[in-house]
Amino acid sequence: MVEIKSDTALAAMREAGRVVAHALAAVREAAAVGVRLHELDEAARTVLARAGARSPFLGYRPSFAPVPFPAVICASVNDAVAHGIPGDYRLRDGDLVSIDCGAELDGWTGDAAISFTVGTPRPGDLELIAATQQALDAGIAAATPGHRIGDISHAISTVARKADCGMPADFGGHGIGRQMHEDPHVPNHGRPGRGFPLRHGLTLALEPMLMAGGRNDYRTDPDGWTLRTIDGSRAAHIEHTVAITEDGPRILTLP
Repeated sequence: MVEIKSDTALAAMREAGRVVAHALAAVREAAAVGVRLHELDEAARTVLARAGARSPFLGYRPSFAPVPFPAVICASVNDAVAHGIPGDYRLRDGDLVSIDCGAELDGWTGDAAISFTVGTPRPGDLELIAATQQALDAGIAAATPGHRIGDISHAISTVARKADCGMPADFGGHGIGRQMHEDPHVPNHGRPGRGFPLRHGLTLALEPMLMAGGRNDYRTDPDGWTLRTIDGSRAAHIEHTVAITEDGPRILTLP
């Protein structure tokens, strides 16, 4: 069931989204050559704790997962597309890092992701990140009353195709509010004019994941969580929680 949020609920989600933005900023500041991924998770945990927020990631176990997720961020490096578990891996010069984080505050949830490079960028990485950001921007621009979910999906996929990038076929954005994952599903591939109609108060987490190799298939690590490109190409993942409003799309996960 799709829940349409009141303006009061949107204001509460904005506060949860602000916590997410601060946590992602802390992670990005902490990221440097030699830093372990679990140290980035600790930086995010500190921000959530200080804000009085809980993590919707920690302990989350969807049907495909063999174990509950053990961290408050997903930390995906280089050919990891999403859902990477932050462990003992030390960041290296030239790594491409994607961090996904959520926060639940006063019963409402925010979810966002960033991608960045550590040290000296490798050829193509900044272009991949820029294309992923452009895909997200295009999806957000289509998130207006009178459009449909398919218009968002088509906008995202158009940018990805122009950049000759692939996107994991089974994953995309989602509704969000009282829970991290709510209806409707927002595919990153779609046809304009199709799908659930957009109206004021609908809140969506939009999250293009672009794979530089151009393929849409992927593999899953033995941990049951980490998604990786089939061909070893790099991947980037950027996300915002967005509210559809009569005044245009409102990004809820900004600082």
